[in-house]
Amino acid sequence: VQLQASGGGLVQAGGSLRLSCAASGFTFDYSAIGWFRQAPGKEREAVSCISSSGTTTYYADSVKGRFTISRDNAKNTVYLQMNSLKPEDTAVYYCTTDHSLHRGRLCPLDYRGQGTQVTVSS
Repeated sequence: VQLQASGGGLVQAGGSLRLSCAASGFTFDYSAIGWFRQAPGKEREAVSCISSSGTTTYYADSVKGRFTISRDNAKNTVYLQMNSLKPEDTAVYYCTTDHSLHRGRLCPLDYRGQGTQVTVSS
């Protein structure tokens, strides 16, 4: 299982970034994908998750209305469009998926890839 997050960077408050999660090594079409983030000294937070079909999504209250998750099964890629970014969005963002035994879970936890740093300046 490989999950490669990209698209992070430094942006001013109010700006936008689009993260990508390129997946390989498992049956992407049957797998939910999650975006989590972790800031220094803080617990991991589930930011947004998307079901295998893309019809069911989850957003943390802190990002509702600002972030949009989507997937392109033809490209084995999940995207996280982040608008109206705030300094509190600063964190390492990484994507996750589950082993087939846990396919019913919307926000996966079994596997995670290397993250991408998002820094929002005030």
